[in-house]
Amino acid sequence: MDIAQRFDENPIITPAGVRPSRSDLRVIGVMNPGAFVYKGRTALLLRVAQQPIQAEGFLRTAISDPSAPAGVRMLEFHLNDRDLIASDPRIFSYRGEKYLTSLSHLRLAWSNDGVRFDVDDLPAIIGEGPMEEFGVEDCRVARLDETFCLTYTAVSRFGAGVALMTTQDWKSFTRLGMILPPHNKDAALFERKIAGRYALLHRPMGVEVGGPYIWLSTSDDLQNWGRHQCVARTRPGMWDEERIGAGAAPILTDKGWLLIYHGADFDHRYCLGAMLLDIENPARVIARSRQPIMEPIMEYERNGFFANVVFSNGHVVNGDQITIYYGASDSLVCGARFSMAQVLSSLVEQKEHS
Repeated sequence: MDIAQRFDENPIITPAGVRPSRSDLRVIGVMNPGAFVYKGRTALLLRVAQQPIQAEGFLRTAISDPSAPAGVRMLEFHLNDRDLIASDPRIFSYRGEKYLTSLSHLRLAWSNDGVRFDVDDLPAIIGEGPMEEFGVEDCRVARLDETFCLTYTAVSRFGAGVALMTTQDWKSFTRLGMILPPHNKDAALFERKIAGRYALLHRPMGVEVGGPYIWLSTSDDLQNWGRHQCVARTRPGMWDEERIGAGAAPILTDKGWLLIYHGADFDHRYCLGAMLLDIENPARVIARSRQPIMEPIMEYERNGFFANVVFSNGHVVNGDQITIYYGASDSLVCGARFSMAQVLSSLVEQKEHS
């Protein structure tokens, strides 16, 4: 049941419309933007994936290094090297060490109408330090009073964890560092305290027992997180049977917290759904999508770097209208509108733990 009203202009941002941060790099994907409103304008914090221009006979990749030009250091491996294992387009290994084939940073784009965006020429945020050596990805933006809190995936040889930074002017940023260790992603901060504490949804990866479920944690200071509770699990035989993860900041309604989330099946087909969380106890799921509210049905969602994907971690709310900005097939940025009332009415009441 796809109830999304996609922008006629989709895709609204493509790799061709994003300038590489260096002349020896190419943009291979722009995706999964955080979204917010600042000084009356709609803004996106894009994930921009870049890759070195390749040379015949070699595999080149890049890592974050603030001391290098544009914060990027090149690595080069000979394709005939028997220590190189490169069968996956996204990841390879050399002498037992794993590397990504691309490096992501975060870049701002601005719009007066929420549809046509001007993309900045330079990154806003690049990886810094050993925990972000392989880049920064998939940022969620939450506003707490006059402060914007950015939760994002920090990627390195140690794994992928959740890091946090803050800003008030989108020019200077305060890094709070890694707040949840690997392997953890999809961290969405509530935009108001609950029972006097900050609250955060996130997705640790279960190994052998458990799975990639949505969890809730709370904090007194945004840096030290505890009181962990599992909120929602995958559902066997359904569209979200393999993994789930939170989208952007939950939306406060008179019925509860409305969370847009992504789910994937064992064919790695990513869809969007929704769940309603209790206002005072958001670890309790009141209702949840039985069918997706958005599926990869358009050509630009079914074909790309990683096909059959709609993935959102950014939205803007205006009355009943939720405007979702999403990544299509790990390649493009698109937009869609939803009626909040229609999303809420599509949910099915939960009688037990999700």
